[in-house]
Amino acid sequence: MKILSELLEDVKVLESHGNLEAKVSSVSLNSKDIELHAVFVALVGSIVNGHDFIDEVIKKGATTIVFEKDPKEFKSGVTYVKVEDTHSAVGIIADNFYGNPSRKLKLVGVTGTNGKTTTATLLHQLFRNLGYKAGMIGTVVNKINDDSREAVRTTPDSIALNKLFAEMVDNGCEYCFMEVSSHAVSEKRIEGLSFVGGIFTNLTLDHLDYHKTIENYSNAKKEFFDMLPATGFAVTNIDDERGEYMLSTTKAHKYTLSLKKKADFNEHLETKLIGEFNAYNVLGVYAVAMLLLEEDKPARPPLSGVGGERVKEIIKDLESVPGRFQYIKSKNNITGIVDYAHTPDALENVLKTINDMKGKGKVITVVGCGGDRDKSKRPIMAKIGYDMSDILILTSDNPRTEKPEDILSDLQKGLPLEAIDKVEIIIDRHVAIEKACKTAKKGDYILLAGKGHENYQEINGVKNHFDDMEELQKYLK
Repeated sequence: MKILSELLEDVKVLESHGNLEAKVSSVSLNSKDIELHAVFVALVGSIVNGHDFIDEVIKKGATTIVFEKDPKEFKSGVTYVKVEDTHSAVGIIADNFYGNPSRKLKLVGVTGTNGKTTTATLLHQLFRNLGYKAGMIGTVVNKINDDSREAVRTTPDSIALNKLFAEMVDNGCEYCFMEVSSHAVSEKRIEGLSFVGGIFTNLTLDHLDYHKTIENYSNAKKEFFDMLPATGFAVTNIDDERGEYMLSTTKAHKYTLSLKKKADFNEHLETKLIGEFNAYNVLGVYAVAMLLLEEDKPARPPLSGVGGERVKEIIKDLESVPGRFQYIKSKNNITGIVDYAHTPDALENVLKTINDMKGKGKVITVVGCGGDRDKSKRPIMAKIGYDMSDILILTSDNPRTEKPEDILSDLQKGLPLEAIDKVEIIIDRHVAIEKACKTAKKGDYILLAGKGHENYQEINGVKNHFDDMEELQKYLK
């Protein structure tokens, strides 16, 4: 059990009612997960307002309520703590509840539109292969050393994050590599965390359904770097047009990487991974590793003087991430590729790589766009698919609560009138993939874009099993 006053340390409390020395058993944002002596933090969300559940959680045993808007009554036996912003407060409370675990790790944040998962995963692989204990938090999976945990979203809520960090500390982890989404920054899910560094990959069109403008989206990414301490490091890709802006007001030590310009990191590296986009990811991994290991050298004699060469050797053997340019070849030399490319820039990068590889073969692209998400990118992605493929099949991704027909209609707005000659519209993704595989001939390349590692398709709130790689294997066997 914890003491409430200790959990409120560094929280901006506007007023309180009740016993601040009360014992606390847990911290929760969810009215369904309340136990006796719990602290309930009432978040104001875009869909649900936690203040509407205050009476319910008190009946279930919550003895402390952290809120923004005054409840109808202050009940005896319950402690009420008013704060300006519950999103900020819960991060600090959770950090204190779990014993400030991020301060006991070397926590590195990875942010950008594309490349977050690959960069964080490769960093985790690299440090495990160097012999360090390390954790990872990301879109595909969370890891504590080699123990995998299901990832629900790119950046978990503050309570789940701090619980994971505490488990990492308990399991001896020294490092953690974490994807930091723009949503997480805007919703203050990383409040109270202690980062030693961060890296910016790139910024392209995405999430405008949430951020409304590209400037808001960019500023959310930049806000992460503004949070870094003066003792930390910030690495940016200066080949991206917003790369220098990301670090313009950070207090951290600034470092640059580039494939095309003079930069702090512009290194010759060998890798199994394919494509220019992966060259940036691998260079970013090298930069972060060297910054972390340079700091460690005095305490780690085996790496002293040979750190860079050792890192380069391990980078040669790093494996690609599931659903990121993951490919198989059929017996008759058809190459099937699954990639998470769900933004215009990512799709263009993957198709550029395939076109550079294809020789005399054709490129057949199967792509859709997710429902209830940024609609502005739909026609742009269809146009990229059309311009860079020999055959384009537009299909369903995760329609969620939208009608697939409406999403496909938005996609078709990006196509020229003559597109009918090389474009097919097939709503059923199973059928679309089967058609692509049966159309392909020797030497051709099939790209299934958009879903990557996901093993489900979400339709009207229901997740049905669907795995692009399984579909490819079935039809290309």
